[in-house]
Amino acid sequence: MGIWAHRQALAARDAGAEVRVLVLHRLVPPRASFAAGPANAVGELTARAREPRSQVRDGIPVTYVPFVSPPRQRSYATWGAWAAPTLGLALRRLRSSFSFELVHAHNAVPAGDAVRHVRTGVRLLELPVVVSVHGGDVLYTAGRDKAGAETVARALGAAQLVLANSQGIADLSRAHGAGETRVVHLGADVPEATRPPRRDGAPRLVTVGHLVARKRHADVLRALAVLGRRHPTLRYAIVGDGPQRIALEGLATRLDIAERVEFHGQLAPGQAIEQARRCTLFVMPSTEEAFGVAYIEAMAGGLPAIGCRGEPGPEEIAAAGDGLVLVPPGDIERLTQRIDELLSDPHRLREVGQRARATVASHFTWERCGRQTLAAYEHVLR
Repeated sequence: MGIWAHRQALAARDAGAEVRVLVLHRLVPPRASFAAGPANAVGELTARAREPRSQVRDGIPVTYVPFVSPPRQRSYATWGAWAAPTLGLALRRLRSSFSFELVHAHNAVPAGDAVRHVRTGVRLLELPVVVSVHGGDVLYTAGRDKAGAETVARALGAAQLVLANSQGIADLSRAHGAGETRVVHLGADVPEATRPPRRDGAPRLVTVGHLVARKRHADVLRALAVLGRRHPTLRYAIVGDGPQRIALEGLATRLDIAERVEFHGQLAPGQAIEQARRCTLFVMPSTEEAFGVAYIEAMAGGLPAIGCRGEPGPEEIAAAGDGLVLVPPGDIERLTQRIDELLSDPHRLREVGQRARATVASHFTWERCGRQTLAAYEHVLR
């Protein structure tokens, strides 16, 4: 239910914490499933209901905690309350076999709010609570309506410590009700230096991310259309899926670049990273980017990256070292120039890629994330 949460749990475990994972598993399929027809919706609902409740993922026991709730659009702020009864039961069962010392909730809504409801309902959870904010709570939920803002504030305020994935998100968390905050960056796996990233065929741009408007794939398509004159063999690989796919395919056709754009769809995390590292340059000028694991995953493989200036995550990654070039939001001309500059100078491209890898190795590994997470736990327990 989020590769970054899974990898942080593994990193904390590898750093020395004993970890068990409870996943809030909403049984109601998303609205898109119903739009595809009743049979599709019933099929997805059946599959969710039959999902094994207990699994072991990479050595960590995982329990899926089912809950039901009204549609997301108007009720998301209440999902924690809907999930609290089954979460409370799951925590009591876990407590009988695993004497946990603190609870770490990923996101204030619904996880942190569900834990808050459990703590006020029973005396089981008179334990410290850590809440991670990955961006959505303070960039979307708190700003959507009054109910969202109040729920986020209560969940963050109930936490002994709030972990943010960038300093900008830490600042926003305090503005929305958090007390003590600490920045813990997410990470990436850095390949061995003796295994250079693979490059094959014509130069290729790549973006890995959900196909939504804020990721600004359309800006990259428009840049590609302009760059065709100077780089006629340049291609663009898009990894991910989402509601903007049809619109992006239509734009590629109108710009007469459809033959140079590859829509790979949603891939497993390892496959997505491998696909990206076969390319020449990672480009994602997205806005409202809390951190951006996709940037550092590409950079770890020696790929220079381009992001958007003024965003919490990209600004922090760029400040840590070289390898991530920032352009103003929505500035297609500047984006085109930066892509052209890197592609036109193979020596510079190679050097920037090497520095990108070094930046990740020094500041953004999962090992470092694990140590910081464990240190946060120890701080709370003291």
